[in-house]
Amino acid sequence: MGTAERSEAPEIGVAAPVTERRAVQAPDRDIPGSGREDTDGHSTSARERARTDVRIAAAQEPEEQAYYRPLWIEEPARRRRLPDPVRTAAVRAVLLISVTLIQAMVAFLSTLAGSWLAFPMVLSSVASTIVATWGALDVWVTRQVWNQRNGVVSAPNSTARTLRRERRKARRQARTAARAQERIRRRGGAGQLSHS
Repeated sequence: MGTAERSEAPEIGVAAPVTERRAVQAPDRDIPGSGREDTDGHSTSARERARTDVRIAAAQEPEEQAYYRPLWIEEPARRRRLPDPVRTAAVRAVLLISVTLIQAMVAFLSTLAGSWLAFPMVLSSVASTIVATWGALDVWVTRQVWNQRNGVVSAPNSTARTLRRERRKARRQARTAARAQERIRRRGGAGQLSHS
């Protein structure tokens, strides 16, 4: 039987005949239709049908388009993004740790195989372990330093308070100098001392 409809003889314990409906599909471009063929081998009627399908899809009612469901829904981040120096140190540490694990695996497998590569790989994996430990500690130290300089000001030994005070003082002096220059420009230079 055809693929559009399939019916089976009812048997004991079998459900009623099943009818499948094919979804409306876009015309196949590689199968010539009944219309006149162009120079590229495609039939004109297939093109016209495709254009008609596009027009019908474009003319859908707004209610039908309102049911559009996005592939994903963006949620707000649970935690704030890490500061850039801390992110850089963390990425470096992850790369160092992954290289160390790969070296250790190669050393283990070459030891099992009895390869000459086993001894150099063991030595390099020991050195990489030391470097990876330094990388992990670097993340912690960088985070602590960033928090000390830019983080919470409530800690008594925080340098952030001093840095902010200096920035405030520099901004205040810049504003005072700008006001003085504006005053001098408004007076037309009358407030300047003459050397004569």
